[in-house]
Formats: sequence, C-alpha cells, structure tokens
Amino acid sequence: MEQKREESRWKKGGRILLAAAMIFLAGRGAAALFTQWTTTANIASAVDNWGLGFGAEGEKPTGNVSAEELKQYDTYYVGDGDDKVIYLTFDCGYENGNTPKILEALKKHQVKATFFVVGHFLESSPDLVKQMVADGHTVGNHTYHHPDMSAISDQASFGKEIGDVEAKYKEITGQEMTKYYRPPQGKYSTENLKMAQDFGYHTFFWSLAYVDWYADNQPTPEQAYEKLLGRIHPGAIVLLHNTSDTNGNILDELLTKWENMGYHFGTLSELWESGNNEAVTADTESAQ
Repeated sequence: MEQKREESRWKKGGRILLAAAMIFLAGRGAAALFTQWTTTANIASAVDNWGLGFGAEGEKPTGNVSAEELKQYDTYYVGDGDDKVIYLTFDCGYENGNTPKILEALKKHQVKATFFVVGHFLESSPDLVKQMVADGHTVGNHTYHHPDMSAISDQASFGKEIGDVEAKYKEITGQEMTKYYRPPQGKYSTENLKMAQDFGYHTFFWSLAYVDWYADNQPTPEQAYEKLLGRIHPGAIVLLHNTSDTNGNILDELLTKWENMGYHFGTLSELWESGNNEAVTADTESAQ
C-alpha cells in the first residue's frame, strides 16, 4: 500500500514538472515571438510611403510622421502657422510639352516655384532648366534614376543618386544646385532622411497632391479643381507633375482661384528659414 502511494506521488510530481516545463518553453517561445514581432514592427516603421490624412476643408492634413519629428532631419511637409501661403512645387520626370505653359503661367502671376528634376529631364530638356533658373525658380533634386530610395541602405549609393543630378545641373547652368531633395514616389526611411541631411539637404514631402501623373488618364479640370481648391490650406506644400496636360491647361486659372481665396505664394527657402527663426525665438524666450 505504501509503495502504491509513493508511486502515485512520483507520477503526480512528474506531471507537475512536465506542466511547468511546458509553461516555461511556451513562455520562451512567446517571448521570442514577441521579440521578433517588435523587431519587425520597428523595421516597418522605419521604411514607409509618405501619406496624408485629411480633415475638414481648409484644415492642414496630418502626415504619417508629425512635422516636429520630421524637422530633426531637416524635413518638411507643411508650413507652420495660419498664414494663407502656398509653396508650389513640381516633380519633373520628363518633358511632354507642358512645362513651357507652366512657366508662362507662373511668370504671369509672379510665382516662384521649385522644380524637382531627375536625370532624364536634365538630359532631355536643358533649355527648360536654364529657363527655370532665369525666371527665378529653384531646381531641386529628385534623384538621377528615380529609384525606391528606401531600398538604398549605404551612403555611397545614396550619394551617387543625388550627386549625379548635382553634377549634370552644374554642367547645364554653371551653378551649384540648391540642396532640396524629394524622395521619388514618397518612399523613404529615417536612414535616408538622415543621409540627405548629412549631404546638406533639406527634404520636402507635400501636404496636397492629386493623381495627375498618368499621361493617358488625365483628370478633368473639374476633378482637379475639386481636389486642389477643396483641400488647400495655410502653409500647403503643393505637389503637381509637369507631365500633366490638365496642370498645363488649368494652372493660370488655378493660381487666380487660389489668389481669390486669399492665398499668396512663398518659397521653400522662406518655409524652412521661418521655422528655424521661430525655433531660435522660442529658445531665446525660454532662456530669459
């Protein structure tokens, strides 16, 4: 009888040990899975596509990264404050006859814009690049080959993409390129933003754009106005594509409509200089 009790105690103890071991191993597995999940989440958050969330008409949209977080990388997507100012920018992949009309409308309204160019545009349209400079516009860097820059992890490859644009621009104009950068397709990583900063660049996303880049599926003027008037807001960095027939045809009237809404136009230099001045003023006041 005593032997049977002893055997029962050993079996019970064995079951307890086995259960404890299973719980311990499950715990280790869960911990490993949690570590893997958090690591993956951190990587995912470091590489992203620029995106916006819109609220009420006339209000600034929210970005998938805040304006304050971006500033640590000298990166911007919208202006500060409530001043009804628009910062007009164009992405230039190639030329199909619309850029002259765009430049004409800008000159008529005395608006200075920034044109982010790629290598193909520099190679195929040097005279238009010279005209942009002569008209007082800024020419920025959109990389030479328009790749997914978030897939570039080494500084040398990143530097070549932007450096080749700088070299071609200087060959055409005889001037150094203004160090403004826009990631192709809005694809970026925090490492890329830091690389651009290390090369002396300010990076500019946007707070207003619309689907205007499909040459064979252009929006109607009414569709363009619905987006570009309905979502305009103070401090807007507007992204338009020079390849858009719609943009070429409506820009003169679009600028007039924005002006009639009480908006005026600024430059990207004014945007980041204003932000830096506000930060200096705030630091000075806090020190007093």
